[in-house]
Amino acid sequence: MKSQGASKNEANNAAQAAPAVKAEEKPAEKIDFSNVKIEPLFEENVDFDTFSKSDFRAVKIEACEAVPKSKKLLKFTLNDGTDRKRTILSGIHEYYEPEELVGKTAIAIVNLPPRKMMGIDSEGMLISAVHEEDGREGLHLLMVDEHIPAGAKLY
Repeated sequence: MKSQGASKNEANNAAQAAPAVKAEEKPAEKIDFSNVKIEPLFEENVDFDTFSKSDFRAVKIEACEAVPKSKKLLKFTLNDGTDRKRTILSGIHEYYEPEELVGKTAIAIVNLPPRKMMGIDSEGMLISAVHEEDGREGLHLLMVDEHIPAGAKLY
């Protein structure tokens, strides 16, 4: 009688002996971070209970438009997994055009109190990464895989 380990070894050996089918390999694009500066880390710690009060969720961007009379603000209509649409304003128009964000899945903090911006209630905050490169500020809206459903909690 063969042990289970022997069966697994035989299966592994058979798999290794089978001709390998390689997927088309693309060389990974190298990114030069030598000219990138990031903000220093906070020296003050936040206790876990305070941090865990922030409700991070995946949100689907259903609509996005420039806010009239604002050079910076974009108005997002978001599916946050509930029955109502959530509106969040974000000052990222310098980095993105509204139409390129529709259909993407982003990350938002959804339990902040509403804040009026240009007369519109913003019901949360979208999460972005900010850095300096070659003397200019850069910003990337954090987006997650499209297979993550609206409302999924992030830990």
